Amino acid sequence: MAANKTTNSFNFKIVLLGEGCVGKTSLLLRYIEDKFNDKHMTTIQASFLNKKINVQGKHINLSIWDTAGQERFHALGPIYYRTSNGAILVYDITDEDSFQKVKNWVKELKKVLGSDICLIITGNKIDLEKERNVTVEEAERYAESVGALHFHTSAKLNHGIEELFLELAKQMIKRAQSAEQEASKQSRVVVVEDELKPKQSCCGTS
Repeated sequence: MAANKTTNSFNFKIVLLGEGCVGKTSLLLRYIEDKFNDKHMTTIQASFLNKKINVQGKHINLSIWDTAGQERFHALGPIYYRTSNGAILVYDITDEDSFQKVKNWVKELKKVLGSDICLIITGNKIDLEKERNVTVEEAERYAESVGALHFHTSAKLNHGIEELFLELAKQMIKRAQSAEQEASKQSRVVVVEDELKPKQSCCGTS
């Protein structure tokens, strides 16, 4: 679903990507329903939830897709992210491998979508700070190098999640407006070119 603008409204599709057990589903449930379940819930297929928010005086409808992190589901990834306006790449701060896998997702997204998608990388489970295996400096440096914003979150503590989605919404609005202005500029160029073309007489020359 591409971003659409009707009057003052936008529809955006967001995809959550990351390894299994990093907390993607927990982040989503905390954001949408303000719920947290200590028991691990394995996502076996993609599902989505909607949330309507107001940002900068604009009505935003978010369609947020939660994808399975297990290796056997990776081939399905493009089905969900090809039409996404934003991606949240989640890693577990206690799991270095989950952070390395985020880098693979970033490469994949950039290969398929280029700069047409807003990226946010989030280090989840900061309630387990004492067990951290991914340094803040390393994560933030990497995010900056690929043009992504970096957040730290905890679904358990309800930390950083509202801010994460709000900032992503702002980024998507900005990108959608830029694309709209560019399209408008291109259409004006076409009109001007048409007007400058020599007009052919409807009557033949004698």
